[in-house]
Amino acid sequence: MRRLNRKKTLNLMKELDAFPKVPESYVETSASGGTVSLIAFTTIAFLTIMEFMVYRDTWMKYEYEVDKDFTRINIDITVAMRCQYVGADVLDLAETMVASADGLIYEPVPFELTPQQKELQRMLQLIQSRLQEEHSLQDVIFKSAFKSASTALPPREDNSLQSPDACRIHGHLYVNKVAGNFHITVGKAIPHPRGHAHLAALVSHESYNFSHRIDHLSFGELIPGIINPLDGTEKIASDHNQMFQYFITVVPTKLHTYKISAETHQFSVTERERVINHAAGSHGVSGIFMKYDISSLMVTVTEEHMPFWQFLVRLCGIIGGIFSTTGILHGFGRFVVEIIFCRFRLGSYRSTSVPLPEGHTSNHLPLITDNSTH
Repeated sequence: MRRLNRKKTLNLMKELDAFPKVPESYVETSASGGTVSLIAFTTIAFLTIMEFMVYRDTWMKYEYEVDKDFTRINIDITVAMRCQYVGADVLDLAETMVASADGLIYEPVPFELTPQQKELQRMLQLIQSRLQEEHSLQDVIFKSAFKSASTALPPREDNSLQSPDACRIHGHLYVNKVAGNFHITVGKAIPHPRGHAHLAALVSHESYNFSHRIDHLSFGELIPGIINPLDGTEKIASDHNQMFQYFITVVPTKLHTYKISAETHQFSVTERERVINHAAGSHGVSGIFMKYDISSLMVTVTEEHMPFWQFLVRLCGIIGGIFSTTGILHGFGRFVVEIIFCRFRLGSYRSTSVPLPEGHTSNHLPLITDNSTH
């Protein structure tokens, strides 16, 4: 009984087989067919490998939403003046509120970098130049967050060899998400009801030197490995009374990748510098001014990956498409070759001369003869 049931099951499965089977006596092997099969399998293997590489890769998806939160400015700037001569603060759009500067640290340091620090600065400048040419590299930086080395300068080891002739201002400030102005100028800031002022009367003009180096400037949460547009920037003042201006457009950004989830900011910068000369009509205050404007829209950057089912569908499409295409092309090629070969044989047969019996004047026999006339 069991054997009968198995036979019935096997017969039922054979009847349900929807794929037609070609008898072996109908299959004809040829050198051209083997060559086409070899090309087809090679193409399938190559495209399968390429498709697997695409499946392993990821891409960044950009979405937009309204942003309402506060933000902070992360600062690490070295100015070629002593700390007691300079002051840094932030004003909002109305210039009536001075942001608290409690988060900033003034540290006396030598302005000259060590060889190891110079090497890192050159690397940052090289990356900045490449980012200006290849904007798609920003996605690579987003994906590599937390995997790259820190962009901060390595610690100085020769403090005893050089006297501190500069001031490193580093830390962070919390500000409203409106346009503002972060600036470093001569004298400490003195807030008052109508704005603010800097106590610069005791500093001589000969000691003005706003040569500076921006080791880091970012907005929002600090993310190791992310390189910002002003990181590694160095400016050397050609005059004592010189103004450096940076016009910054900031876009809040939420970053969601397979390695990190954080809230940061992207920004673009326009630079300008000029010498203050009131006699020539160039008015202003010597210093470093960073005027920023924060967008009210937030960009959400999400790293996405191809689903596995989509990879399988694309893979089946590649395999089936190549099999179908090569079969059609091979059949069409054989058909064309047979037509050409038949025409060649027919032409050769027509041009062949044969001896004629006596009484015939034609040089060639007719292709079709009628035996009834003889």
